[in-house]
Amino acid sequence: MVAVARREELLQELASVCRKHSPESGYLAGDLGERGFAERVVEDCVSRHGRLDVLVNNAAISKHKQIYHTSVEEVQRVLEVNFLSCVWTSFAAIPVMLRQGGGSIVNVSSFAAVVAPPREAIYAASKAAMSAFTEGLWNDLEGSNIHAALVVPGAIDTEIWEKEDEPVAFDGKKAPPEVVTGAIFEAIEKRRHEIIVPRRKLDLMAARFLRFAMPGLLRFGMRRMDPVPETVLERARERARRGEKLGSD
Repeated sequence: MVAVARREELLQELASVCRKHSPESGYLAGDLGERGFAERVVEDCVSRHGRLDVLVNNAAISKHKQIYHTSVEEVQRVLEVNFLSCVWTSFAAIPVMLRQGGGSIVNVSSFAAVVAPPREAIYAASKAAMSAFTEGLWNDLEGSNIHAALVVPGAIDTEIWEKEDEPVAFDGKKAPPEVVTGAIFEAIEKRRHEIIVPRRKLDLMAARFLRFAMPGLLRFGMRRMDPVPETVLERARERARRGEKLGSD
């Protein structure tokens, strides 16, 4: 196992725990939003272990912010980390898996890709791109013995909620991270193509139904839950009159 993230101290703790079950476990500290590093992760894993059986793409940064406050540079960064990183690692991994006769690629998306919450257009777009990419792999990898899986979490109780750019209106129940890890293992072991977690959660089921059956009602509910303040809109108009770009506030 090779774990990858930016914070080396946490990676050291994780690798230490994993070595109790897998003595050869290690890590690489770096930014998966940089193509060179993302590709090197796969090369390093193959160099260490001689093969790559499973690739899990779970790197992501949040972007919960009014669209008027968001810059193009922020959008690019979110896409690099949340979507392009999985493309870079997958494209590096597929030739390896072809040579060795097979493998699994598990991409962890988000329910925001199914129903985009207010102030999360950019995050939702990055995850929707990942979801569509994975769905495309279901067909494109047919016959290769390379399995592509999509795990779609709803609200999960992680530190990402503490890193939002602006206050979050959602105050519902959050599921423990274990539901995601369980889904990843199930996707690998049972070759599932898509798993939404938590399973049978009423609000996720209702949102998914409304998205396709009653989209107008869904938009109305979203606006009621987290409306755009008139002051935000008026300030955006003022900046637009001055010829300023989005995100310049």
